[in-house]
Amino acid sequence: MIKNDLSQPAAKPAVTADAPAPSMAGIAPAGNGGELSNLMGQSNAPTPVLQTVNVSQGVSQGLLLKKTKPTYPPSALHMHVEGPVELLATISKTGDISAVKILRGDPGLARAAVEAVKQWKYKPYLLNGEPVEIQTEVTVKFKLPN
Repeated sequence: MIKNDLSQPAAKPAVTADAPAPSMAGIAPAGNGGELSNLMGQSNAPTPVLQTVNVSQGVSQGLLLKKTKPTYPPSALHMHVEGPVELLATISKTGDISAVKILRGDPGLARAAVEAVKQWKYKPYLLNGEPVEIQTEVTVKFKLPN
């Protein structure tokens, strides 16, 4: 059984001035002259650079400056071939088309679509104020004339 002695007043905690912040000296990694690395500031490590940014077709359409219409291939006209051709276009930092890959569509129409898209011109896409190379899907629709 615990005896509770109420005859003595409870001890008050001692009031002290704020203690100084602990020093970081002595915990710096070895080999750097005793200085800590600046974790949020500049460092000697190279900044990673994105090679190519994927951009939606809607965003890339807003950057389009010049669009060349494809020439309908005579063989496709003769065979009554129409429909969409989906391409993957790489747009350089200057806005020129640097590569085009066929994703889907009729092969005869696809060649004509690629030749047209290679002539397209875009405004450069800026990321953090710097132009970057982008990739985007492009759909070229072929519709037979009436």
